[in-house]
Amino acid sequence: MRGSSRLWSAAAVVTTLSLLMTACGGGGSSSGSSGEADPNGTFTVYGTEPQNTLIPTNTNELGGSKAVDPMFSGLVAYKGENGEPYNLMAESITTTDSKVFDIKIKHGWKFHDGTEVKAKNFVDAWNYGANSANGQINSTFFENIQGYSDVHPADKTAKPTTDKMSGLVVKGDYEFQVTLEAPFSVFTTKVGYTAFAPLPDSFFKDPAAFAKHPIGNGPMKFVSRTPNVEIKLTRFDDYQGPDKVKFKDLDDKIYASQETAYQDLLSNKLDFIETLPPSALTADKYKADLKDNLVTGHLLGISTIAVPYYVQGYNNLDLRRAISMAIDRTQITKTVMHDTYIPADGYVSQGIQGYRPGVCGEFCKFDPAKAKELFAKSGFKGKLTIASNADGGRKEPLVAACNSIKNTLGVECDFVPATDFGQWRSIVTGHKLTGMGRSDWSADYPSIEDFLNPLYRTGASSNDSTYSNPQVDALLKQADSTADKDAAVKLYQQAEDLIAKDLPSIPVWDEKGVAAKSKHTKTVVLDFRRRADYSSVEVLKK
Repeated sequence: MRGSSRLWSAAAVVTTLSLLMTACGGGGSSSGSSGEADPNGTFTVYGTEPQNTLIPTNTNELGGSKAVDPMFSGLVAYKGENGEPYNLMAESITTTDSKVFDIKIKHGWKFHDGTEVKAKNFVDAWNYGANSANGQINSTFFENIQGYSDVHPADKTAKPTTDKMSGLVVKGDYEFQVTLEAPFSVFTTKVGYTAFAPLPDSFFKDPAAFAKHPIGNGPMKFVSRTPNVEIKLTRFDDYQGPDKVKFKDLDDKIYASQETAYQDLLSNKLDFIETLPPSALTADKYKADLKDNLVTGHLLGISTIAVPYYVQGYNNLDLRRAISMAIDRTQITKTVMHDTYIPADGYVSQGIQGYRPGVCGEFCKFDPAKAKELFAKSGFKGKLTIASNADGGRKEPLVAACNSIKNTLGVECDFVPATDFGQWRSIVTGHKLTGMGRSDWSADYPSIEDFLNPLYRTGASSNDSTYSNPQVDALLKQADSTADKDAAVKLYQQAEDLIAKDLPSIPVWDEKGVAAKSKHTKTVVLDFRRRADYSSVEVLKK
């Protein structure tokens, strides 16, 4: 499966993924509604307030991604229904050693301001995103590139010695070369992630102005953003990619309450919501509500509860094990989530090559007696808390988890709500948690590497628990630098085994993928990242 002159091709990555997903029930779907599609119609989606401004290197959560992803196109994209990678802006990505890559981009692609996308727009964007002086949340995604440590020193008090990574060289208007620190088996899949999008020259002239009115190169362009109300996009008619949209306007409507959004959908005031509120799940009410407007899919994601090491008393393995064994996952997913989730038993999503059942072992199984024994051994005193944004249906299962912990261990446990998702992620990334916190993860790209490096490597961008294990870091580094993908997967699995022993976050459940559309939506696919695949959308004439 490995070519002599290329890293793992998209087809090779996807062959295994597709087989696994077929076994799990396939990709997203909707039954479709009859009637004539309107190419000038509007599609409205449920949204949450983004954490940051809409810049690719500073967006890594769902609220922002719903707007950023359709505004920007990268070298590689992923098919919505199954995550299959394919070249988008890349004409070709070639290598002889999985360390040095020659990248050629397609001619004539335009940014929304009419300027042409060139190789330097990728190189400049990556250098900006990696530079620690710019404080971009996705900076660590560039760490495989040679020279990253020069623009992003490991010492947080040190300043970059340059603003350019030595591993990025522009070879012409439509070609650049990337040299990595070591061979990396996932590179040609990873570069489809949002952080690797190009930025126009205008960004570098005035980043502050760009933040107010971002200019991308994707199928949709920015119109306006009203905080806590909506983000408006419209079709970019000069877009050349195969993932063009078949409607005109996209309205990302910001809701504080998922219940309100669901009621708006039932009233056809909203066209798509990617997850359903608890009230709709009770007694399968949503099935009667939605009928043919139910949308299902297979998601590549996992829900965990981070146990931050910096909170006093929480850096305690016996406590973490006790909490995990005190959570009745089977009961909660059945009675609170009504079988739209399944219990999690490891750190990698089903459907990812390298997933193995039962990695977490006994510590992810409900065992009240063992949980009480470990809790007593931990010596923990005080109250436990689990924090999260309360919108999006996140409150109810975490309240249930807290109750399960309380009833099993005899310790107080409270749910602590944040105002909204943006505020919540700012608390987490600012290391301001005062107890445990929700830490869900949707795949950025279909790889086991994406479920481990960003979350559990020391200092990684989404390491919510601030976990650090030198042995895990060493295994992840070894896996990253292993050119043979099968061998790399085995090393990633060894790292997962060590993470499972430490329990820096507690795996709780995996979402099956249940969404809803309005009667005004003809077709829509729920993609593997739990959002609408905009290229699949058709809206009906009203």
